Amino acid sequence: MQRAQYEAERAQVRYMRVDPNNRLVADTLETQWNEKLRVLAQAKEECQKRQRLDALQLTQEQRAKILALASDFPRVWQDPKTSDRERKRMARLLLEDVTLRRGEDLTVQVRFKGGATHPLHLPLPQSVTVTRKSKLELIAQIDRWLDEHSEGEVAQILNEQGWHSSTGQPFSLTLIQGLRRTYRMKSRFARLQAQGLLTARQIEDMLGPGTNRAKYWRKAGVLKVVKLNQHYQDLYQRPTQADLELMSQRRRNPSLQYPK
Repeated sequence: MQRAQYEAERAQVRYMRVDPNNRLVADTLETQWNEKLRVLAQAKEECQKRQRLDALQLTQEQRAKILALASDFPRVWQDPKTSDRERKRMARLLLEDVTLRRGEDLTVQVRFKGGATHPLHLPLPQSVTVTRKSKLELIAQIDRWLDEHSEGEVAQILNEQGWHSSTGQPFSLTLIQGLRRTYRMKSRFARLQAQGLLTARQIEDMLGPGTNRAKYWRKAGVLKVVKLNQHYQDLYQRPTQADLELMSQRRRNPSLQYPK
């Protein structure tokens, strides 16, 4: 019936906009309009007929069940067989509007179709930063592991032990980096530097200008390396004084071999 009403209104608009002097077009549009009005009248008659038939077909038992639905609204609403779509329709049938006011708490003013109102006072919802806050014991464990492992290795350990993020997702390198920045934990680089480890540039500064031999002494087994991350970035353990003297002698005398 709604579709027939829409098409009849469109036919009327087309007829009203035609040039009266163009009688052929006007007559055609008027005929189409009349046809649409006839279809609309038939649709309304059919709708009323079906409504009367539906009313006649309802038994007393069916009427009682329908009334029970209205009086037992919570049971119907919570029934697993009731779909979300049906719940929305039920809410639209009952509620006229809902007004929210935010203050120290959340005031909900519900107005029903019949005019009755019902106020509700609810606590303010927690922010995402609170609801998704990671457990403190997990943060402390990550902080301890970062003393001995890279961020990628920490993510792998957490996943192997069955840990999940506050959103239920597995841990990743990016997530560990985000947690480290959020909770202001020291980076792996800062921790290793605090333990006395040095970069390749710092090693070469110790050996003197123009050396550029950190990788050579690493391959020779003189310099011990600690892996910084999965991007092949490493730090070096501080060489002993004896190692520094030998490396300096090797620079002055290239033929000198490092003892194995």
